[in-house]
Amino acid sequence: MEWDSSDDGLDAFMSSQESESPEPTPTTSKISEHEFSCHCCYDILVNPTTLTCGHNFCRHCLALWWESSHKNECPECREKWEGFPKINILLRDATNKLFSSVVQQRRTEIQANPKISRSLLAFQRYGDNLGRSKTKRSKGAGIFFSGVLTALSCVAVMVLVYHWSAGVDERHDPLISKPVSRWTPEEVLSWLDQLGPWAHLYREPFQQENVNGRLLLMLGEEELLKPPYNIGNQAHQRAVLAELNRIKLLGVKPPQNLWEYKEANAGKSLFLLYALKRSPRLTLFYLYLFDYTETFLPFLHTCCPALTHAERSESIFLNTQLEPSLGQWTEFLIKYLLLPYQLIAEFAWDWLAVHYWTSRFVIVNTVLLSVLEGCALWRLCVGAEIRSLPNKMWSHVWKMLSQGFAFAVLWPFIPQFVCNCLFYWALYLSPIINIDLVVRHLMHPETQAL
Repeated sequence: MEWDSSDDGLDAFMSSQESESPEPTPTTSKISEHEFSCHCCYDILVNPTTLTCGHNFCRHCLALWWESSHKNECPECREKWEGFPKINILLRDATNKLFSSVVQQRRTEIQANPKISRSLLAFQRYGDNLGRSKTKRSKGAGIFFSGVLTALSCVAVMVLVYHWSAGVDERHDPLISKPVSRWTPEEVLSWLDQLGPWAHLYREPFQQENVNGRLLLMLGEEELLKPPYNIGNQAHQRAVLAELNRIKLLGVKPPQNLWEYKEANAGKSLFLLYALKRSPRLTLFYLYLFDYTETFLPFLHTCCPALTHAERSESIFLNTQLEPSLGQWTEFLIKYLLLPYQLIAEFAWDWLAVHYWTSRFVIVNTVLLSVLEGCALWRLCVGAEIRSLPNKMWSHVWKMLSQGFAFAVLWPFIPQFVCNCLFYWALYLSPIINIDLVVRHLMHPETQAL
């Protein structure tokens, strides 16, 4: 067998190369502490904070620099940073791993220094305030929405100034505060005219008999049937008798609009205004228990009428004193449980011809409050917090009871001017505040599904 010489030369070359090449050895790169040092204290970084310019400093070094210079700029290149500097987590974990003993020793020294602790606390407070101011600026619906709120605020202020300048509160009927026994014949005729257009049929007999307040209190069913009054219509007779019984019971003419009710019941009107806004269900239940005849019945008959407007025009005062039917109670209870603010809106709508702007403010406010209540229930369902609803309801009931008791105690000591300011604030400016609250709730991620 013959051998190829070229193969022998190749083998020899490979064997010589293998003998000459050294075995590979691992190479390591040396990490120096200088690469992880602060540019202020020139020591290992502790809680390294990276600025927008890229330079890194210890958290406490940056806090000391900020406190002494009162400038938001880099201590090295003097470039201003944006926002509030945060700790570089990746760099912090690297320094803690590579130089754990040195970092731990430095942390102990920093915590023992009260001056550094005060600087870090002041620096963090500055960051918290900066974050809150940015959050407030980012809320809302932008410049357009702010302009709308400003315009609505101006309208509310104009209406409020109109009430104060025009003396709307002073234009109430004086009969709501004047005892019936002191009414003049002219005031008796004024009271009769307010019963409705049908009452003009009996104006002349009252005028001829010169009926004053004392004679009015002496009238009964028999006298109204006999001449000269001759009130033969049974509906008219029941209406006059019902109103006579009311003024005999109250001693004055009952209020017939919001301003008269406010004048006759200053404390109650302010209480009801805030209570219906905060908790309409509890407030209506309170009226049912303690103010059934004077307030609750007229409210129920207005929101859930049994008759049409044409059918009840001649006996409106009598109908407000009748016991509600089963259908009225059913309608009322459904709205009471599901949409209590709709009851208030319907009551305000019925008074639209008397209180033009005020009723509109109330209706808008009830719509906004219904949306806010819906958002709150949505968050409870989405956040799986429906089990906490009984506790929240009990807390709400206790809060309303304590606030009502505090109001009853403090009410006699509050000046009338302050009460009027609170009344008009809740009436006209509260809807504008609720607009902003509704926008915030609807823009919140948890309520986007609405």
